[in-house]
Formats: sequence, structure tokens, C-alpha cells
Amino acid sequence: MRCPFCGVADSKVIDSRSSDEGNSIRRRRECSSCSRRFTTYEVVEEIPLMVIKKDGRREMFDRGKLLGGIVRACEKRPVPVDVIEIAVSKIEKAIRNKIEREVSTHQIGEAVMQQLKEIDQVAYVRFASVYRQFADINNFMQELELLMKSQHKE
Repeated sequence: MRCPFCGVADSKVIDSRSSDEGNSIRRRRECSSCSRRFTTYEVVEEIPLMVIKKDGRREMFDRGKLLGGIVRACEKRPVPVDVIEIAVSKIEKAIRNKIEREVSTHQIGEAVMQQLKEIDQVAYVRFASVYRQFADINNFMQELELLMKSQHKE
């Protein structure tokens, strides 16, 4: 790393830690020539993640859309925002940790359903009704029965 004061390319790292957002590393450095200290930030470069839509179109993964869908499902429910943020982070991490650089909306939807099932059952059913596009009340009842069966197993 080149010293911003004297231009020498030799410096040593004094302290290193993750930034608040967790996507960069903050390093305190000391120049070996002029002994002045400076801070650098290293940002993790993420490979773009593409989402394959139902009609075959591809678009960039958008964390905001994921967050918005979960917030809508949890609207007027006693679900704290930080719980929603944690769920979104878990889903995004799981998707990004896969080897593939493309993910289907089906995979994202199933991951959201799994998280909502653990967070709030009403939000889960709300999301499922839109995601699974229930044609009639029978489909809705089948999903409720599955939810109730899984709850009795626990």
C-alpha cells in the first residue's frame, strides 16, 4: 500500500478489523519511511448474482426487493425490523454461498417461506398466498393444514 504522505510503497498493518456493515475491512497502517499512520478500507468484491424470473428473463439480485416482500408480509404484525433484517441477511447469504451465480425466483421464494415460517405464521400464510398464487380457498386450506401439521411435529 502506497503511503498517501510520502508515496513510499512499503507500510505495515498496525490494526485490522471489520467495518460496521461487515462488507469491508478497516486497516490502520504505518509507513516504514515517514512513520505516519493512515487508514485503508478493503471492500469485498462480490460477483453479480442474477435472478431468473418465471418468464425466463434475468435481472440482478436486489436485496431491496427481497426486504420489501418480507416487510409487506409482516405488515401490522409484531415482527421487529431487526428480525426481518436478519432473515433477509440469512437468505442472501445462503443464496450467495451457492456455487451458481444464477438463482431462480422459486429458490428465493422457498427460502423466504422457510424464514417466515420460523418468524411469524400469519406473515408466512400471507406470503404463501401471493407466492403460491392460491386459485381458491381449498389451496389456502391445504397450506394451513400443512402449517398446522408441521407445528404439531415440533
